[in-house]
Amino acid sequence: MRLLFLVLNKTEKLDAVLAEFARNNICGATVLESTGMARVLDDNYSEEDIPLLASLRTFLNPARKGNNVVFAVVNDNQLNNAIKAIESVVGDLSEKDTGIVFSMPIDFVKGICDIGE
Repeated sequence: MRLLFLVLNKTEKLDAVLAEFARNNICGATVLESTGMARVLDDNYSEEDIPLLASLRTFLNPARKGNNVVFAVVNDNQLNNAIKAIESVVGDLSEKDTGIVFSMPIDFVKGICDIGE
């Protein structure tokens, strides 16, 4: 089993990503609102306080204030389908301002659902 994390920059795509998860038998995802490090620094510090801030500002999308973090427990054999489902909605994750996905192994899980039960 894997714990899949998606940091979704395109928050307007959240519902579509979750619908794709359901179509791929991935259920029980949890969604959190989040703010990235660059945004927090930009809101709280000046370039005089943190010289690196000037270069970080070039990566910020001024229209977007936050992200969503989606995490879900998936079977090992579901991982690639989950990533394909995400990218079918948001586009190639290697492109700027789409999101980040990663997974971690899980050694124990109890209480997750299966679609159709």
